[in-house]
Amino acid sequence: MVSYAFALILLLTLVAYFAARRQASVVGRSVGASMHSRPTYHGFNAAIWACAPPLIIVLVWVLFQDAVINRMILGLFDADRIAAMSSAERSLLISEIRQLAAGRQFGTPGEDLLAAAQTLNGWTWLAHVSMVVIVGVIGALGLVLGVRAIAPRYRARHSVELSLNIFMVFCSFVAVFTTIGIIASLVFESIQFFMRVPASEFFFGTRWEPQIPIRADQVAGSGAFGAIPVFVGTFVIATIAMVFAVPIGLMSAVYLTEYADVRVRSVVKPLLEILAGVPTVVYGFFAVLIVAPLIRDFGTGLGLSVAPRSALAAGGVMAIMLIPFISSLSDDALAAVPRALREGSYAMGATKGETIRKVLLPAALPGIMGGILLALSRAIGETMIVVMAAGLIASMNINPLDSVTTVTVQIVTLLIGDTAFDNPKTLSAFALGLMLFIITLFLNVIALSIVRKYREKY
Repeated sequence: MVSYAFALILLLTLVAYFAARRQASVVGRSVGASMHSRPTYHGFNAAIWACAPPLIIVLVWVLFQDAVINRMILGLFDADRIAAMSSAERSLLISEIRQLAAGRQFGTPGEDLLAAAQTLNGWTWLAHVSMVVIVGVIGALGLVLGVRAIAPRYRARHSVELSLNIFMVFCSFVAVFTTIGIIASLVFESIQFFMRVPASEFFFGTRWEPQIPIRADQVAGSGAFGAIPVFVGTFVIATIAMVFAVPIGLMSAVYLTEYADVRVRSVVKPLLEILAGVPTVVYGFFAVLIVAPLIRDFGTGLGLSVAPRSALAAGGVMAIMLIPFISSLSDDALAAVPRALREGSYAMGATKGETIRKVLLPAALPGIMGGILLALSRAIGETMIVVMAAGLIASMNINPLDSVTTVTVQIVTLLIGDTAFDNPKTLSAFALGLMLFIITLFLNVIALSIVRKYREKY
């Protein structure tokens, strides 16, 4: 039914636009005076009147419909029985009723559950029909008001611009509050973790073994939450990636900017940037199926011991992903260097190589460094490649031929399974996420400050 509501809103919007635009043209010809706003603005104004109110109604309706119906469903049962249940038990009861209402029956449910499922279907159908009817009425009313508001001196253009400004402010607030919500959730769950595990152990401990007993009769380790090995593995893989990506990306940018022909550049640059559009899971498959076996076979031929999942494989494939990122930003920085600097260097008798080394690279260094730092923050926060190609066991090891684990690998591992959400093992994922957020934020701030300085200079 939600799709029907959106289709109805779209239909009313189109009808309002074309009807108001035609009416504005008719009014302009009939009164013999110039309209304050063009007919197109009158059309957009009526379309906004027909679209915005019903769209808000649909969003609010969808947001609160399930919560209201769930409360009504619980009201069908005995009040004392519901009061004696915990929040988890109530959620389980509602989930079972919704499964029955959807036709998915497991076992033999009671008569009260079957009756509640039938009632749920009726209420859901009534809610959907009511939503479509109300949306249609409100949208039609907005259409009529938008068309009737047309007059020679009506400031439709101002109304449309005001509506767009309100929409952009709303989008800005959504982005801001989303960011605040993410930070608040990380901070709140991290506080819960540090109430159970000392902060000194997390920040300075050298043993990461988050396996702890879930039940009283379960045999498991006592748990160790020293995060240093996890961050060591993260920075090892990120360092390997940057060692390969920075020279190749920078040299490709220099070639495309200073040496490549226009036809070569028009072909090579799009092909290079195609790598940036490849999904990271594809890079992960490439690392596991191609790169890791090649590195292992090559190392075995040299008499070296190479793990099936090595930091070198994950870091090398991550470097391939970062090359177009660094190359594109470095290319922009080099292209922004004023032409007068090149010509002045050539006038002094410098060669092209000397001009690149002593003039262009120093002049473009702030922009290049900003791109490198942004690429580093992406390497640290990369998930799929390291999940598929890196190891799972944390160790204080910087050997690129051994397996290491990273922050993102541990976050994925810790949040998989049936561990209770208030368990230190699960909460440790939020502490790792908070630290990763702070690190990447710090790198992004440094990179943006460097880029801002670069833009002010040129």
